[in-house]
Amino acid sequence: MEPLKIGDKVTAVYKTGKYIGEITNIRPEHYLVRILAVERHPMQGDIHSGKTTDVPIFHERRALAFREQANIPKKMVKPFSGEIPEYTDSLREAVRKLKEELKSDDSDWAAKSLENIEVLEKDYFK
Repeated sequence: MEPLKIGDKVTAVYKTGKYIGEITNIRPEHYLVRILAVERHPMQGDIHSGKTTDVPIFHERRALAFREQANIPKKMVKPFSGEIPEYTDSLREAVRKLKEELKSDDSDWAAKSLENIEVLEKDYFK
């Protein structure tokens, strides 16, 4: 596989979200990626404590914003080919999929995550 370069379209996993973006800078251990679409919305809660609600802070995790740039470890970035969806449409679809997953899980963690997502959804799609 050829090395990735500035301008390449990529998928990038950041925290627990997955995005489609474009490399804007190359650093020794990271790529700087400009976010263009959301493939998977980040999970809610404390990512270090698994799927539990018994944590000091149950984090509300937002998706990275359109054109926001993030330093992403090189091993978490892969080439992307295909049509890049419009950001808001991709975010709406990622939220829909996450809500569907959470509704099929009857755990306390899923219920709390669903509450977070519904709050975020109101903010995302004003």
